[in-house]
Amino acid sequence: MDRLAAWKGRIDRLAADTKAMSDRLQELRVTVADGNGLCEVTVDSVGALVDLRLGPRIQRVAPEVVARTIMDTIREAKRQLADRSQEIIADTVGTESATARAIAERVGQQLRDADPAADSPDDRHSGW
Repeated sequence: MDRLAAWKGRIDRLAADTKAMSDRLQELRVTVADGNGLCEVTVDSVGALVDLRLGPRIQRVAPEVVARTIMDTIREAKRQLADRSQEIIADTVGTESATARAIAERVGQQLRDADPAADSPDDRHSGW
């Protein structure tokens, strides 16, 4: 009976930790500004762009530089989002279990590797 109670306690803790992880990950947003004051981007918990603010300096910069800066800033925001997500996973469910490591790896791959903005500029603007 004691072993069953201990097992149930571990399962209950794991469920609570997993819910806390999920809640924190869903609420996560990251905002990053480029170093030249051209733009500021905000990405949500899945890396989708939810806000873009352009600074007045964009009027004095070539459009292709503005576009490249925006895309680079989005990539940086996603990188920071991946880092923060992995910190949340480690803080809530830990990194000892294979499941936690798999979740952290999947989040990292989704935010770092699956980046269509990393295509070559020629591919993105081939219709222009």
